[in-house]
Amino acid sequence: MELRRFGFEQCGSFVLLLVSGLLLLPVMVSSIGVNYGQIANNLPAPENVIPLVKAIGATKVKLYDASPKVLRAFSNTSVEFIVGLGNEYLAKMKNPACAQEWVKNNVQAYLPGTKITSIFVGNEVLTFNDTSLSANLLPAMQSVHTALVNLGLDKQVAVTTAHSLAILETSYPPSSGVFRRDLVDCLVPILDFHVKIGSPFLINAYPYFAYKANPKQVSLDFVLFQPNQGILDPGSNLHYENMLFAQIDAVYYALAAVGYKKLPVHISETGWPSKGDEDEAGATPENAKKYNGNLLKFICQKKGTPLRPSSDLNIYVFALFNENMKPGPTSERNYGLFKPDGTPVYQLGFSINDAVGNGTHGTSGTSDVQPTPPGFPTTSTGYLSISSAKERSRCLGFFSVCLYLMLFKLLL
Repeated sequence: MELRRFGFEQCGSFVLLLVSGLLLLPVMVSSIGVNYGQIANNLPAPENVIPLVKAIGATKVKLYDASPKVLRAFSNTSVEFIVGLGNEYLAKMKNPACAQEWVKNNVQAYLPGTKITSIFVGNEVLTFNDTSLSANLLPAMQSVHTALVNLGLDKQVAVTTAHSLAILETSYPPSSGVFRRDLVDCLVPILDFHVKIGSPFLINAYPYFAYKANPKQVSLDFVLFQPNQGILDPGSNLHYENMLFAQIDAVYYALAAVGYKKLPVHISETGWPSKGDEDEAGATPENAKKYNGNLLKFICQKKGTPLRPSSDLNIYVFALFNENMKPGPTSERNYGLFKPDGTPVYQLGFSINDAVGNGTHGTSGTSDVQPTPPGFPTTSTGYLSISSAKERSRCLGFFSVCLYLMLFKLLL
């Protein structure tokens, strides 16, 4: 999927909230990010998205492409962008000349007005089990980084890639987290690359899919950050109050197991659908409100995970809008915080200001930036397949789900 994020600049900044016409007490919210997906035919023009992003205090936005219209629209807004290069372009990006041309036209052209801080090359590549695609991932990342070095941009723009949680063979208990044995040989050189250039390890994590797969056994309170007994990791003696933090720490343990204990982990996607099909348990506005709203509260409290209590939670919520053209089950089109008209799908405890939702829908004006040469991507549908329920439902892996179920049966 994509995410991704909304948040307020500083946890110490007070915001008066107007929700459904009711004035609430001041609330403090911390900075997070949001995914801005565009697989829809009814979204506002990017210029009209700016008031929405600012109204919710978002400081970070993740795109799945390098849309010229979006990047130009957000110039001089101080919003930080992660731009994406789709899986379908990995083979082309292995060529250093192609990579440099792409960076010139899709990154350098918008700096410094638009704050592009990172490029994620490929999305959940390793869990497609496509050997040719996997083989192209690291060379493409290296070529893009080399292009940034050649253009003098490597100190301000990082290169990374996003992974599905399905790269883990086990994730419960968190202290037993390890990568899939068949992926380790491919992962280690990528991890070396991250360490060399100082970029974070990105993971897409969805507790929703663990609940959907076993709604009668998995505790809804545990996955929604609601009060619950939590779980105790017998290997580390650490206590977990929610599944997302357990998943994050499982990734940290997996990294440590292959010798990369200090590599920072960022959650590039997480979210909860507000609507689903009959077999998609838990996909309701109330649960989506609890998941994303409680997640905000945890970030506001600046609580790290039990294993990394002092580390910042760099999390991108999926997603800014409902996207009506995404394939797959109903949930895939209903992860948005907002409807295309700018109104919230559900209230998270804060309101958008009066400017939100007043923009005109449709496409924004034509950009006068030098167009990308033929054959080079400016947009991508590379994240379409990431959204498949089949792939994401494997997030914990069969073994991990079984262990979760055994534990919760003991707690009940």
